[in-house]
Amino acid sequence: MVWLFSLNFVHAQLPSVNLKTMDGQSVNTDTLSNDGKPFIIDFFATWCKPCNRELDAIAEVYEDWQKETGVKIVAVSIDQAQNINKVKPLVENHGWEYEVLLDPNSDFKRALGIQMIPYVLIVDGKGNIVYKHNGYTDGAETELIEKVRELIK
Repeated sequence: MVWLFSLNFVHAQLPSVNLKTMDGQSVNTDTLSNDGKPFIIDFFATWCKPCNRELDAIAEVYEDWQKETGVKIVAVSIDQAQNINKVKPLVENHGWEYEVLLDPNSDFKRALGIQMIPYVLIVDGKGNIVYKHNGYTDGAETELIEKVRELIK
């Protein structure tokens, strides 16, 4: 896995983009938070095998992560409108306990300058984007929780 770290990105705030939940509720991305604790935004698509492997791997340890750090995962689907109906069955089938948002026009993805998925951002308790990485290799989720642990020290 490659960690990308760029000085001009550190402490950037989330852009303001309107997304929907799987139940059709509107959510503005600049209001995403986790009660002052870090959270992870994970961009995925139903057709992206590495994305699904990453979210499965995190699902296995998510409960432990939450108990230890209070971290929250927000999974953002970039499936286009014609595939949006596949997201909820995929999430339910995999048993993912994440907050899931839909970005069918890739507005949020584009606003963040993301080129490829899977793509993960870590946002600190103040709403600043502090880490980002793209791609997934088995075990990469361990590195992710290490970064969260550093933030809560």
